[in-house]
Amino acid sequence: MITSYRGTPSAAQMALADSSRLTLLELEVTNSDSVVQFAADVKTALAGRPLDILFNNAGVIGPDAQAFDTVEAQAWLETLSVNTIAPLMVSRALLPLMTEAKRPRLVSISSQMSSLVGTGVGMYAYRSAKAALNKVMQVLSMEQAEHGIVVCPIDPGWVQTDMGGDAADITVDVCANGIAAVVEGLTMAQTGQFLTWEGNVRPW
Repeated sequence: MITSYRGTPSAAQMALADSSRLTLLELEVTNSDSVVQFAADVKTALAGRPLDILFNNAGVIGPDAQAFDTVEAQAWLETLSVNTIAPLMVSRALLPLMTEAKRPRLVSISSQMSSLVGTGVGMYAYRSAKAALNKVMQVLSMEQAEHGIVVCPIDPGWVQTDMGGDAADITVDVCANGIAAVVEGLTMAQTGQFLTWEGNVRPW
């Protein structure tokens, strides 16, 4: 397993890195040079083996001011850069390493707040960035279907993280185990679908 960090690895990552099964590599997803270097480092770490699963998890909630009358263009663009553009750039850099995998799967973390049937208001930058990510992944799923690569955005639910807060619905462990089970069972019949952490289809 290979995981990335930005700046300095967290204490949890360093603890896990003591296992020979985990490789830590530096990555700044919005920096093109960093993405290129990361892809090269991943290839080296794989030592000739294919990449089976790519999990795009980097994301930001965006600026505090995201109401109609307060959201600023630059902060909105920065949110789009991390949540929408970066996953495609990372995917493009790493897809060549997935072509020989037996069951290649590419997953990007989205959000229920991106759903066009939702009735929530505000949070313009975050909602639009994740909605755009969904479309990017849907298009990518159609382009990669001939290569047998399953591509899906997944809604992790409201999770008790630094971003989600303590009042969120589910713990990190529940979310992670749910997503792991969904990803393990993904088939080409599901490519391009927007799924929940429980494996249900979520409306776009």
